[in-house]
Amino acid sequence: METPGYVHDKDDVLTRLRRIEGQARGLQRMVADEQYCIDILTQVSAMTKALQAVALRLLDDHLAHCVRDAVATGEGAEDKLSEASAAIARLVRS
Repeated sequence: METPGYVHDKDDVLTRLRRIEGQARGLQRMVADEQYCIDILTQVSAMTKALQAVALRLLDDHLAHCVRDAVATGEGAEDKLSEASAAIARLVRS
């Protein structure tokens, strides 16, 4: 198994994901406490942006490491480019 491109940023990615997990718990509390809809939607938007930031960082690491290395070695370059293209399409649709 090859090393993921984000391995050098793993602690930061995990910190960001834990923060997002906390945001999700906060949203659950807001709903349980019957908070104002717009306040909940504001927090959903913030959480969505945080997830998108993590996704973009992972995509950037994938391009900078996995795709670059595959192109440099000629091993699996087409597959890595196709994976990246599919991931970009999923991010754009979401």
